[in-house]
Amino acid sequence: MDLKEQKKELRKTIREKKKAFPDQEKKSQSKEIFSHIEESELFKRSNTVLLYWSMDDEVCTHDFIMKWYESKTILLPCVVGDDLVLRVFQGMESMKAGEQFGILEPVGEIYESYEKIELMIIPGVAFDDKLHRMGRGRGFYDRLLSVAQSTKIGICYDFQMVENVPVEEFDVVMNNVVTPKGFVK
Repeated sequence: MDLKEQKKELRKTIREKKKAFPDQEKKSQSKEIFSHIEESELFKRSNTVLLYWSMDDEVCTHDFIMKWYESKTILLPCVVGDDLVLRVFQGMESMKAGEQFGILEPVGEIYESYEKIELMIIPGVAFDDKLHRMGRGRGFYDRLLSVAQSTKIGICYDFQMVENVPVEEFDVVMNNVVTPKGFVK
C-alpha cells in the first residue's frame, strides 16, 4: 500500500472511531488535555498562543479559548483560499462563519507577527509517539507550521495516538503531543 493509501485508510479508521465516541467523553477528555496544558510552564509563560475553533469531531477548544482570551493573545486560523491566515480572537461577537467550511472564524486584521507566537496548539487526525502528525489532507497546517518557529503541540484523544503515522517530507513534526493522559514526551 502506498503512502496516500495508508493515509486514506488511517483517516477512515479514525473517522469511524470519532463517530462512535460519545460527546460527554469528548468534553471530559478535552478538559483533561487542557488541564495538562494549563499546568505546563510553557503555557504559563506564553503570552501569544495559536489555537483553533474546534469542529464537532476535534478536541473541544471553545471553553479553553473563552477562559484565556482576555489574559493572553489567542490567535485562530481562518481559511483564505488554500492557506490559513491568523486573526486575534476578541470574543464571540468577533466571530463569523468562514468562507469554505462554515467554521466560526474571527474577523479583523490579519496577524502577521509570527515571531511573537510562543505556543501553537494544533489539531490532527492522528499522531504517533515520534510526534508525527497527520491532518485532514489539505496541507493547511503544514504550510502554516513550516513558516512559524514556535513550539508546536498537537492535541488529540487517546484513540488518535497510533503506532505509526505515514509521513511525507512536507509534514511538520510536533514538539510534543498532549492526550488526556498528559504530554507524550
